[in-house]
Amino acid sequence: MPRTGPTFFSFPADVLAHSAEVAAVVADLMAEPASVSPKYLYGPLGSRLFDAITELPEYYPTRTERALLEACRDGIAHAAGPAPTLIDLGAGNCEKARSLFQALNPGQYVALDISVDFLRQTLIQLQREFPQLEMLGIGADFSSGLRLPDAVRHDNRLFFYPGSSIGNFTPEQALTFLAGIRAECAGAYGGGLLIGVDLVKSEALLQAAYDDALGVTAAFNLNLLNNLNALIGSDFAVGDWRHHALFNTEASRIEMHLEARRDLSVHWPGGVRAFRQGQRIHTENSYKYALTDFKALLAQAGFSRIQAWTDANNWFALCHAIA
Repeated sequence: MPRTGPTFFSFPADVLAHSAEVAAVVADLMAEPASVSPKYLYGPLGSRLFDAITELPEYYPTRTERALLEACRDGIAHAAGPAPTLIDLGAGNCEKARSLFQALNPGQYVALDISVDFLRQTLIQLQREFPQLEMLGIGADFSSGLRLPDAVRHDNRLFFYPGSSIGNFTPEQALTFLAGIRAECAGAYGGGLLIGVDLVKSEALLQAAYDDALGVTAAFNLNLLNNLNALIGSDFAVGDWRHHALFNTEASRIEMHLEARRDLSVHWPGGVRAFRQGQRIHTENSYKYALTDFKALLAQAGFSRIQAWTDANNWFALCHAIA
């Protein structure tokens, strides 16, 4: 019987949790050097800007991963097993998971994203296209741990984490996060992980991907300031800042920063921070892995029977592992 629509769950922060979140953001802004978690890049506008980034000629990860998903979907389906519970972490516009529906024939589709309104509109449309598929939308920040409602099936959970978002974590944080995913499969009837990982490549390719000629990535990064203003009541002026991306060779990661165009001060209730011209706020890391190193990380997190598919250029990999 066709379904009337997806079911939504949300885990909004209570007053105490919100106060703790604001305090943590302020502490990071006051630190030397200042930083902000990359989760604040998102929201209704940020999610749409990221969608635009994925269509840019410089941004190779999305089109490379999309081609891999198409070319390897039969192998992925064989590895995943019958009718998996497909749990899409950081679902965004859900297009990557959608491309696997026919091959996987999931018993249930569960989409998680921090941008609740964006996810809601996406899933409503997706349910119209796949009226027979049970869909759950979960609005939540899962970066510090997964919290799944009881409505998520336990049988054959396949966690899907595409787009190389694992690179936003330090390797130590990534290990903790991956171990948490494996724990969510423990006790279930089967389960595993399908994850995208960006591989080490030339600095020129990486630099262009995170600092495109049209300036869409710059807008995405600068919009974080609007999100901070809404969260902590600050008075960041977007025009006072510029986007800056660089490749940190020693750490094997792309870094995004916001750089002050002039000497300035930013205020929020109960606080102020002065920034000198050229001083930066670190907004995102994107670690790039050698495939052997990432497989070792999966094994360390407790996964086994790890297999990988890569593109012809060895720019990107999809890894499947059994929990």
